[in-house]
Amino acid sequence: MENETVCPLKYLQTVLGGKWKMPIVCMLSGGTPLRNAAIKRRLGNITSTMLSQTLRELEADGLIDRKQFNEVPPHVEYSLTERGKSIVPVLIELGTWATEQMEVQCKAPACGECTTKC
Repeated sequence: MENETVCPLKYLQTVLGGKWKMPIVCMLSGGTPLRNAAIKRRLGNITSTMLSQTLRELEADGLIDRKQFNEVPPHVEYSLTERGKSIVPVLIELGTWATEQMEVQCKAPACGECTTKC
């Protein structure tokens, strides 16, 4: 991206786009590091391959930290970096906006998780 003009919204889409990135960041915003299995269980319908790929992308973009424990049995925990924490207020605002729009446009209640967990 050096020396080229980039739309900030396209950049945001690159960093947080896709089906799983925003829910994972939101889930990790609680402050407690989570293991791969806990993230998968909370997301529900995600394959292990897609979860691993998404976590690698978030780590490469500096939004999450991966800490490996070389114990028996070995395990890995994920948490938000300072950069990842900086996006949480924006996600809360987006969740609030979406909740309001869903009530008006869809006449459907929101789950409430986006604004309470982030």
